[in-house]
Parts: sequence; C-alpha cells; structure tokens
Amino acid sequence: MGQVDWAGEWDHGVRTHDQEERRMRADAQRNAEKLRTAAAELFRERGLQAPLKEIARRAGVSHGTLYNLFGTREALIDEVVADLAAARLDEAAEQALAREDAWEGFAYYIETLCELQATDPAIGDVVAGRYPGAERLMTVCARSYASTARIIERAQQAGALRPDFTREDLLFIFGTNALLARAAKDTAPDAWRRSVAFMLDGLRTEAAHPLPTGPLTSQQMYQVMGNLTGTP
Repeated sequence: MGQVDWAGEWDHGVRTHDQEERRMRADAQRNAEKLRTAAAELFRERGLQAPLKEIARRAGVSHGTLYNLFGTREALIDEVVADLAAARLDEAAEQALAREDAWEGFAYYIETLCELQATDPAIGDVVAGRYPGAERLMTVCARSYASTARIIERAQQAGALRPDFTREDLLFIFGTNALLARAAKDTAPDAWRRSVAFMLDGLRTEAAHPLPTGPLTSQQMYQVMGNLTGTP
C-alpha cells in the first residue's frame, strides 16, 4: 500500500486557498474601482443624493456588492468626493486670499464657488454641508468655512464689505444659489450670474442700509440649509 504524500497534499491545499484569496481580493479591488468611477460620474450629474442602486448598476455590480465594499453612502462619498472637493475649495480660497484687493478676492471667491455649484452638483452639496456623517468631507467643509471667515474679515477690514455681513449669510447665499442653478440649468444655465452680481453690488459698504432682522446663528443656518437641500 503506497504512502500518502500528506505534505504535498497540504501544500497544494494551502496554495489553492491562497490563490483563491488573491483572486477574491483582485475581484474586490476591480469592483471597488468600478464603483468609484460610477459614483464620481453620477455625483457630478445628480449630486450626492444620486441613487446607490443606480451607481451599482452603472458599475455593473450588485447593490449588495456596493454595501459590502463601502458600507454606507457617507463612506462612498468620503472615498470619491472628499479629495476632489478639498482641491477645488482650497484653490478657490487660496486664489481669493492672494488677490491684493480684498474686495476683488471676496467677489472672486463668491463667483468661483457659485460657478462650481452651477456646474458640479456634488460640489454644491458639499458647500451646503449635506451628509454630515461623511467625516472626511466634513473636515474639508470645516477648513473651507474657516477660509470663508478669513476672506470675509479681510474684505471688512479693508472697508469694502458691509460690516454686518456674516459667514452664515454667505453660506445661506451659497445654498440658495445651488437651488437656483439646478432649477435653471436646462432653461437658463447662466441665470445664477445675474443674481450673484445683484447680490455683490448690495454687499458693498457704500450700498449698505440697516437690515430688518439679525443674522442667522450657526445652528439656525444648518437647520435652514438642511430644509433647503433635504439633508437626511
């Protein structure tokens, strides 16, 4: 009776198991990349509320695969949007603060962010602070809000921007601009430019008149923005 090569059998089993694990990891990586690509496309087209089932369908994978790989919408947003949003928002702030004229920097910042909102719904949702459960994205938002405060303060210290204007006022403007831009994108895609120009003229110090009510608090602003954008 011949001897069984247990060592050989064991080695073959281990190698087969390792090969299967490597194959599964490679499949998961390919599926994850497909999902990132599909999510980036749909977020740009429809905003961060794009249906997850549609993302999975465009990626050619099952809905369950999406959840297995990313778990939540917020995790997928952090994976796909956070770095892109950081690059665009940071650049806008840096360019604004680099302007020698503080008012020009302030106007550039508003116009740039409004244009981003009009052309990229995902960035519009980021500026509006949607999906607070996306932790990496909220870090980007916090840095952007701090830059916004510096840009406003600089223009006010230069005497160009009315002194009663707050960061919350600007964030509210961004939120309403995003809604206008989305509603008019097919009919009048540049309509937001007119409303922004009116708004900028009204924010100059020489155009200021007493306001009928005080500014929103930060908490009020977040609540109102949530109502406007349907934040879950």
